[in-house]
Amino acid sequence: MSLYIVEAEIMPKRGVNDPQGESVLSGLKLLGFDRTSKVRVGKLIRFQVEAESADAAHAQATEMCDKLLANPVIEEYELKVAEA
Repeated sequence: MSLYIVEAEIMPKRGVNDPQGESVLSGLKLLGFDRTSKVRVGKLIRFQVEAESADAAHAQATEMCDKLLANPVIEEYELKVAEA
């Protein structure tokens, strides 16, 4: 067994309303950052997992995202797996 670091980047799906992103965009424009557009706010979750291979760690992380970390109806995610 090896230890892997997994990063799950979770973002709202395209076309899904992102009120946090809209709020950040509004604030940036109020601060004078007029050339900013299309702000999306998501989350990055980093954790360690013990697995027999990087593929097994990826499979575990996928299951974690599908069951708890991401809402598959409104969010999509990308996973990065690296040896610790």
